[in-house]
Amino acid sequence: MRAVRIDSFGGPEVLVPVDVPAPVPGPGEVLVRIGAAGVNRADALLRAGLYHRAGRPPLIPGAEAAGVVVEVGEGVTGVAPGQRVMALDGGKSSGFYAESATVPAANVVALPDGVDLTQAAALPIAWLSAWYCLRHLASVTKDDTVVVKAAASGVGTAAVQIAAEAGATVIALAGSAEKAAWAGEFGADVTLDTSAHPDDAEVEEVLRLTGGRGADVVLDTVGGAAFGRSLREVGHGGRVVALANVALEPSTVDTRDFYPKNASILGFQLTNLQIHGYDPRPDLRELAERVAAGVYRVPIETVVPLEEARAAHERLERRDNRGKIVLSVGSGSGT
Repeated sequence: MRAVRIDSFGGPEVLVPVDVPAPVPGPGEVLVRIGAAGVNRADALLRAGLYHRAGRPPLIPGAEAAGVVVEVGEGVTGVAPGQRVMALDGGKSSGFYAESATVPAANVVALPDGVDLTQAAALPIAWLSAWYCLRHLASVTKDDTVVVKAAASGVGTAAVQIAAEAGATVIALAGSAEKAAWAGEFGADVTLDTSAHPDDAEVEEVLRLTGGRGADVVLDTVGGAAFGRSLREVGHGGRVVALANVALEPSTVDTRDFYPKNASILGFQLTNLQIHGYDPRPDLRELAERVAAGVYRVPIETVVPLEEARAAHERLERRDNRGKIVLSVGSGSGT
């Protein structure tokens, strides 16, 4: 079968299409014929050797996908050949930048009608992360004001919609006027172009927009220096949820920015959560049902053929995409 493999860590050029043997499902696993695979910043970090859970090359990247079950391993129940599914890596799949992949049955969810494979491939990482952070960790309600950073990203557009559906007031931050305006199309009440409000000016504007109180919830998808600003932007009794460090830089924290406010700092990392017992299937089913019902929109910016994964990573690292980049595999990505 065809796959995209990393034989050494490096830039996008190390993503090389190759022929590899098709994987065989073991006990508790299913074999999925991939129709579409999501492209994530974690994939780029893995490719560069910067991901904290990266193994050693050769590696087939890809942590989320959607496709059709073709075979099930010993002991698998509740999943059958022919089912359309979305799949989450959880650190145990054979890699989804490929025509087929094995994945634990516990990380596979059947798709309802109305959700195509391209949409479904975008749900298991970005959408599940936003959902868990806002619904389970921050417990967002209609009484909250929520700041979403990098609101034009995959996680960001999901978070804006999830918070808006909960009835919260949403302030969407993005790195250009165009991205901020676009994020506003997903239900944000206020948008903020952070390129026009750098550093301290961002904090001052968030405080102004919240009447000086600060936000009830800040979803920090950036890390680095942005995390320090998040602590200053949260209000009394608020929650800062940190789920990434795409800035790839240390965060300087002044404890005086949060402990006098009795604020909480909540961390989230999906793979580690699964290792410690989290079953993602109920949340993924609920997300898929909402997408099928038209409650949520899954913005797909670019669909790139599997063998052009290098171009997908180059676009991702330029940070000019709005919404999700997805790899199409074979001819079934839209069905």
